[in-house]
Amino acid sequence: MKAITFRVSFALCLALALLSTFGCGSAATGPGQFQVTTTPAPNVQSVTVNSGPSSVLGPGSGYVDGAFTSVTVCAPGSTTNCQTIDGILVDTGSSGLRILSSALTIALPQQTDSSSNPIAECAAFADGITWGPVQTADVKIAGEQASSLPIQVIGSPNFPTIPADCASQGAPEDDLASLGANGLLGMGPSIQDCGADCATAGSLSLGAYFSCPSSGCVDTTEGLAQQVQNPVAAFTADNNGVILELPAVSGEEGSVTGTLIFGIGTETNNGLGSATVFGTDSLGNFTTIFQSTQYPSFLDSGSNAIYFLDATTTGIPVCTDISFLYCPVSAQKINVTNDGTNGANGPVTFTVANADLLLSNPASAAINGLAGPNSLGGFDFGLPFFFGRNVYTAFDGKGTSGGTGPYLAY
Repeated sequence: MKAITFRVSFALCLALALLSTFGCGSAATGPGQFQVTTTPAPNVQSVTVNSGPSSVLGPGSGYVDGAFTSVTVCAPGSTTNCQTIDGILVDTGSSGLRILSSALTIALPQQTDSSSNPIAECAAFADGITWGPVQTADVKIAGEQASSLPIQVIGSPNFPTIPADCASQGAPEDDLASLGANGLLGMGPSIQDCGADCATAGSLSLGAYFSCPSSGCVDTTEGLAQQVQNPVAAFTADNNGVILELPAVSGEEGSVTGTLIFGIGTETNNGLGSATVFGTDSLGNFTTIFQSTQYPSFLDSGSNAIYFLDATTTGIPVCTDISFLYCPVSAQKINVTNDGTNGANGPVTFTVANADLLLSNPASAAINGLAGPNSLGGFDFGLPFFFGRNVYTAFDGKGTSGGTGPYLAY
């Protein structure tokens, strides 16, 4: 996740049902008349690319190229102590559900360690960190549910002090203005957000999970089952991956609507079809070749541009006023080849347009052509890559119709 802060006739329906993400139904309205209705399948969730919940904060506060959805969280085991929260950013570049404390109105049980000290987490992203306690919730999306799932509550007033080795990793994104969303729905290839690195004491576990007695928060290890983790992987069904489907965008649009489909090859609506499978490591990394040079890369719907290389390597100038975006005089086509760890490869062409021009209309929230340099090197294929594609993310260790994850496919 990397945010930019600028702030049918019935017969036809039946025929399409086998290919569609929707089922069909009908209700008789009179002799010889039918009212056709469509019922979303239980593994289908709507997503919308729009200006997001931060747009209510005033001019210039809206999000660009963010895919948002809603989730329902409940106190574990409860069917009444629940809350549906919208404005949740769909992020295939991280794992775990994270919700702003300011957006959460129900009480959830706090996770504690063996000494009954509360557990908190510092999650680092390319543009900042989220800090807050780990709590437990039943998470419902569409017709699917993950029970007793560890989630992070961002910016809780009960945890006001950010430890030094968390604060050193970036600026806190602990409110609507800084995060630009009411939360993050992380559905990357990893099951847990840290994995074995945080389960064992050592340098790799520092700055992630914290035990927080009254004297202050200190680094701690966190078992795999206790870590904040991919909620889709914890569903009782359709839990081996996710498909993000978005329509094509030409230039700029006010908003577009797509779908999030849970599972790969588990239902009639989530087969791979003709998609090419690209093997990745457990974090979703593969290789991209640009001008005969190999670079590390990943797909990340939570980034709102395609961030790649730098101005020197690409020959594309950055904007004078927004140095983290490219501003070519005219739009440029970039040709690369993506290579998976399984030997699969395929060409990709994307457009880099002038960000100043693209962002000149404040009513536009779905923008194709937005790109910028990547300070970490390599390619971060953000949301513009997803426009016009069905992108599959298979989870680490999960069997699918395309083989065992992790892999990406499109």
